[in-house]
Amino acid sequence: MIKRAIETTLKQASKKYPVVLLTGPRQSGKTTLCRAFFPDKPYISFENPDYREFAQRDPRGLLDKYKKGAIFDEVQRVPDILSYLQGIVDEHPVNGRYILTGSQNIFLLKSVQQSLAGRVAILKLLPFSYTEIKNTLKTYSLDKILYTGGYPRIFDQKLDPTNCLRNYTASYLERDVREIVHVKNLSNFQKFLKLCAGRAGQILNLSSIGNDLGISHTTIREWLSVLEASYIVYLLPAYYRNFNKRIIKSPKLYFYDVGLASYLLGIENTDHMNRDPLRGNLFENYIVTEVIKYFWSHGRDAPLYFFRDNIGNEVDLLIEKARQVMAIEIKAGQTINNDWFKGLTYLKRVIGKDVLSQHLVYGGKEEYIREETNIWSFRNTDTVSAFSI
Repeated sequence: MIKRAIETTLKQASKKYPVVLLTGPRQSGKTTLCRAFFPDKPYISFENPDYREFAQRDPRGLLDKYKKGAIFDEVQRVPDILSYLQGIVDEHPVNGRYILTGSQNIFLLKSVQQSLAGRVAILKLLPFSYTEIKNTLKTYSLDKILYTGGYPRIFDQKLDPTNCLRNYTASYLERDVREIVHVKNLSNFQKFLKLCAGRAGQILNLSSIGNDLGISHTTIREWLSVLEASYIVYLLPAYYRNFNKRIIKSPKLYFYDVGLASYLLGIENTDHMNRDPLRGNLFENYIVTEVIKYFWSHGRDAPLYFFRDNIGNEVDLLIEKARQVMAIEIKAGQTINNDWFKGLTYLKRVIGKDVLSQHLVYGGKEEYIREETNIWSFRNTDTVSAFSI
């Protein structure tokens, strides 16, 4: 099994809380990690209809069977069991007793916060980061990274990314969403997914997507909320204060896995990626989610934003630290261009000393400092850790 960056955080959490909840998208490796990390605990999957029916019919009976603890997988399937779990851990508080996993954020977290507040550590696991897989790769170009993404099955089983992600979309994504919001027209939803992929790294405009599909922006918002809850898409909020400037306040849209976005765009190999007009957007998507993975694997919130005003001055990524920011520009090209520094220079002029540091992540190899900006290669796995300091 490929070592996961979150393992240290998971171990620490299990020593401090009676319940640990590991959330994340389907097939991100939650079950594999928990079963490997806690090999002595019984494993119960509530995807199994027998266990699910048992938990719904007799939750006390099921929990009595696992008094000493267990791994409960896909616990969002039986949210009522969390209330009964509360009583058990309160009566006999033993840290690391129950390990829960789940893949539907909004419903699961609401239930957990109501039933297990103060008793549970909540961690989030996304597909592989580059740091996690780099030692297993002989050669790996940027186009290969953007095309493949990080879902563990692709690497564990050496699967073709296109076929794997096609099956993933049909087996999990479309099924889960249809169960939650009762999508009647699957064709429209499939088009919606592709339209979202085509807007990766762009300002979210619900009305524009709705107009392209002939669907109300209310329905689009509902579908998008489910994609957020299922850890498929991430909305990066805008950074704004009273700058005496007209600042864009709508979020930017990203996919937690760049390979899934590439698949939805119809990219089927590295040659397609190299020629695709959205390659730059996908590279930006990749870097943003790499930073998110680093923060989450260390059990920390990701205080990430972007900056853009109404005349197009923009910085791709800001990391806030005590009301100051690290400013990061992201470019897929391999040759440094003077225009790449314009957004960073503008932001420094607007907020001055509140810019802690300036960085440029690009698709090339050389690293140095230029115009008070740290130039980082995308291959340098120390980049994201430097951003988190």
